[in-house]
Amino acid sequence: MNVYDFDGTIYDGDSSVDFWLYSIRKKPSVFLKCLPELFCGALLYGLKRIPKEKWKEHFFSFLRYLPADDTRVTRFWEQHTGKIKKWYLDQKQENDVIISASPVFLLGPVSRKLGVALIATEVDPASGRFGGPNCSGSEKVRRFRREYPDAFIDEFYTDSKKDLPLASIAGKAYFVRKNTIREMKTE
Repeated sequence: MNVYDFDGTIYDGDSSVDFWLYSIRKKPSVFLKCLPELFCGALLYGLKRIPKEKWKEHFFSFLRYLPADDTRVTRFWEQHTGKIKKWYLDQKQENDVIISASPVFLLGPVSRKLGVALIATEVDPASGRFGGPNCSGSEKVRRFRREYPDAFIDEFYTDSKKDLPLASIAGKAYFVRKNTIREMKTE
């Protein structure tokens, strides 16, 4: 089984930021409505007054000002699936697992289209509130072990040192920078 981080690894960019920009272009009034909460969250996080999960809830506050339907995510992926990197598409296997800090509601449609499993952060698509811990760092290991208790990760691909806990349990780990892939030392 091969496991992949999503943003910056197999997706060229940050899907949450791209979705935010897409949503604001489609409905510009959203930006003005969520700007105070975004600013407040960024300030509090920058001052280390709130954890990353709370900052991300502030970031996802824009969801409250969008229609509560799945069509916006579907339309987003119609325009952004092309940002899935070719090297990944060339080696994709049916038993691949994507594990990401991005929200399930956002990555669910693209992972289904790719035909691979997904482990990601539970975020309410209507409110932006988290339904559990951010799927990042050592939380990725906990979530992977919960979903696949006896599985072995043959290869793990990431663009972030924050994923060292998951990389350390893989047979081989790779660091991805754009389209350059190099073996990662996990010791």
